[in-house]
Amino acid sequence: MAARIRETSGDDLEESHDINVTPFIDVILVLLIIFMVAAPLATVDVNVDLPGSTAAPAPRPETPLFLTLKSDLTLAIGNDSVLRPAFAGALDNRTKGDKQTRIFLRADRTVGYGDLMEVMNLLRSAGYLKVALVGLETTSGSAGGPAESGAPATGVNSASAPGDGSAP
Repeated sequence: MAARIRETSGDDLEESHDINVTPFIDVILVLLIIFMVAAPLATVDVNVDLPGSTAAPAPRPETPLFLTLKSDLTLAIGNDSVLRPAFAGALDNRTKGDKQTRIFLRADRTVGYGDLMEVMNLLRSAGYLKVALVGLETTSGSAGGPAESGAPATGVNSASAPGDGSAP
């Protein structure tokens, strides 16, 4: 290191125009440590038993198209049972080929999550990406029982078919 001796004997100190980088590096290191500690906390690794929805029901269209997955894993469009191989054709007949029609998907409580996702994959492969999940409206006081009215309600947020790239 080089030292410089002042040649002037006055009390005036010379201004230094050099950047002091040490405090900047200290701040960056503190921020790095904070992010290193906070990053593992951002991951979610919790088993979840999802409850019923207490969300306000979304307005229903005049003629909603309900797709029902029964407890024996059979499908019904409206009130008509449909076989899985003929599912896409039957759905096209009901919607008159309009792929933008919102499909209201109802599933029995005993149906497994994998079976429900299989039906959503069928919808996606048929070209229907607007899917709304239907459940019973529950009051905030009840832990999972149906509301007094017992009317089916759709959640405020509708679910998209898996793999379509949109966030739920």
